[in-house]
Amino acid sequence: MKFLFDLFPVILFFVAYKSFDIFVATAVAIAASAIQVALFWIKNRRFEKMHLITLGLISVLGGATLIFQDALFIKWKVTVVNWIFGLVFIGSSYIGEKPLAQRMMGGSVTLPTNIWTRLNWSWGIFFILVGFINIYVAFYYGLELDEKAREEIWVNFKLFGVMGLTFAFVIAQAFYMTRHIEEETELASSEASTEESEK
Repeated sequence: MKFLFDLFPVILFFVAYKSFDIFVATAVAIAASAIQVALFWIKNRRFEKMHLITLGLISVLGGATLIFQDALFIKWKVTVVNWIFGLVFIGSSYIGEKPLAQRMMGGSVTLPTNIWTRLNWSWGIFFILVGFINIYVAFYYGLELDEKAREEIWVNFKLFGVMGLTFAFVIAQAFYMTRHIEEETELASSEASTEESEK
């Protein structure tokens, strides 16, 4: 449910684009992001940093798109958001006691410190790569096509492409984590058996 809530502005952007054009879709996405932040605060009495970052960037880049009537700015939003997230993950490996991945999932999963570091770096690199892929799709893919066709490809990528890449990455991460959780459980059981036999 939270995943759909996080995608709320992207989904409305997609629907508005298919019904109208990229400028209406941009205005809808700005409004949806503001509503998303407000609803989260009403329910939780706090702000989600990801929502605030997204609202700030879509307000600036989306606003520039509407003012200058140029989709270039809104196309950069996906890249900038992902690069910020990537840098935050990587930076958390050096700032604070725990990397961001461990802070987010450490309450429900126990893993060795080096595994948390790898997971954290992999998230950082993933977000940065998605940012570069967005640049390719938005500005270099299908140059032989007309502008409208290329724009539609980018809009589809913004929802389905980014979501598909994220799903695939999360599944890969889950398999990786499961393997190390099992190894940690086996190690704990072995140590417990050793202690029991020494008594």
